[in-house]
Amino acid sequence: MSFIHRSSSLKWSNKTPIRSVFLFLSFQTLFDACNSPRNLREIHAHIVLKGVEQDNFLITRFVCICNSYSNFRYAARVFDRVDEPNIYLWNSIIKGCSENSLLLDTILLFKRMRKSQTTPDRYTFPSLLKACSLGLALREGLTIHCAVVRLGVASDIFVQTGLIDFYGKCGEIASARKVFDGMYITNEVSWTALIAGYTSLGDLGAARTLFDKMPNRNTVTWNVMIDGYAKCGDLTSARKLFDEMPSRNVVSFTSLINGYAKAGDMASARYLFDLAPDRDIVSWTALISGYAQNGRPYEAIKIFQDMYKKNIKPDEFIMVSLMSACAEVGSLDFAKWVDNFLVSSAIGINQAYVIAALIHMNAKCGNMYRAVQLFEEMPKKDLFTYCSVIQGLSIHGQGGEGVTLFSRMLEEGLVPDEVAFTVVLTACTHAGLVEEGCRYFHSMQNDYSIIPSPDHYACMVDLFGRAGYLKEAYYILRKMPVEQHVGAWGAMLGACNLHGDIELSKIVASHLFEIEPHNAGNYVLLSNIHAAADQWLEVWDLRNAMTERGIRKVPGCSWVSPGSSS
Repeated sequence: MSFIHRSSSLKWSNKTPIRSVFLFLSFQTLFDACNSPRNLREIHAHIVLKGVEQDNFLITRFVCICNSYSNFRYAARVFDRVDEPNIYLWNSIIKGCSENSLLLDTILLFKRMRKSQTTPDRYTFPSLLKACSLGLALREGLTIHCAVVRLGVASDIFVQTGLIDFYGKCGEIASARKVFDGMYITNEVSWTALIAGYTSLGDLGAARTLFDKMPNRNTVTWNVMIDGYAKCGDLTSARKLFDEMPSRNVVSFTSLINGYAKAGDMASARYLFDLAPDRDIVSWTALISGYAQNGRPYEAIKIFQDMYKKNIKPDEFIMVSLMSACAEVGSLDFAKWVDNFLVSSAIGINQAYVIAALIHMNAKCGNMYRAVQLFEEMPKKDLFTYCSVIQGLSIHGQGGEGVTLFSRMLEEGLVPDEVAFTVVLTACTHAGLVEEGCRYFHSMQNDYSIIPSPDHYACMVDLFGRAGYLKEAYYILRKMPVEQHVGAWGAMLGACNLHGDIELSKIVASHLFEIEPHNAGNYVLLSNIHAAADQWLEVWDLRNAMTERGIRKVPGCSWVSPGSSS
């Protein structure tokens, strides 16, 4: 978008001071040569030295350049030094503020503009509405709509399109449709905004009806419709539209890659990724996160390595997916590499979801010193980060410290959910804290009104079983008021193995053979129990049973860390 369009159709007129014209021409070379945020300071220095900080024409141009580098704060400081900003400068600074998703600042700027006796025009409101759309600020947007009507710009096509987009994103689709139906002239952008509103609400029927009626469709419209189908899981319709597209871009491919990844069809996602003529950081993110979320962390890491070799700089979203994959793999060396990369990169670890993923990765990979260090440095700790550290402590032999940390979490006023109780019960199990585990199990029901899930009962079976209370564990297992849980029965068999209870192990194993007939692990574990008691005939019978049923023990495997020479 050109500067003239950005700054409210700024153009030469008889009212433009001649001095401003010549100043603009003298600064034009500096503006054209600006290619980095550092150049902004140099240009600003020239403006100050020339004593033209009050020149609206030059400052408007400078603010537009700041906006192009997403350097709104610098633009705002320069703007605040102008005593009497004109409409063009006001519109430029409001536009920059809205593009940085700063809703409150955008609204405050608009209020300052009204107090300065500057009348907003048709170029002011699209930026205001965009800020309200991004912030889902319905009340503020309604106020802006009232101002639009009062100032007589309600029939402007750009303002109307902004209103459609705003109402659609805020879920007020009836209001969006009312604005659309009242338009004398529509274009591809207004049609697409309304279609996007319907797809965001999952009303694909209404969206498709509009799409089919639309006189002229652009690539964005096709992408919105495809993305709507993909997000709702209708990949057949999404792929049909994709194949019918007259021309595709990287967004077209990425929308469908995301859809296949969320449906677990990573083969189709990878096929489209390889087929795409162009790839941006979003398409790489879609594939990497798809592999990570579908339990295929090794592939996620491999794709990241391929991307890294192509000198493509990852963003925070890719790094969060990579840390999730690394946590599943449990590679301490690779975790250290990721940690060092993040600390030294421009991404940083100040964003809450980035540092939460970093803590989770370090905890799962065994670097508890680093995980706890990052956790204690967090200014505001949430439930997820607490659970990540507690889980890491319990996995790595520090269950008691994990339980203590859970108590600290409660003292700080955080309310535990189902997952948090699963984590603390697991910590009690690893630490052998039976009384504490029972207390939390009852507290979960009585104090937080959480109905125990199969996972919670499995934890209790494991807690009693590991501590040697096999009868109590088996009683809980038989009285569980939920469906049969493989994990609970498996924990019971493990406890029988730990304490050498052969008779109970036979009962538990026979039940596991019914609910998991093809799991070789259950046969192997029962075989080991018999072998420890020198009951070799029973061992032989179990091996024969496995052979007859076609059950084979899965061989062990290991993983070589990225960059290893072996």
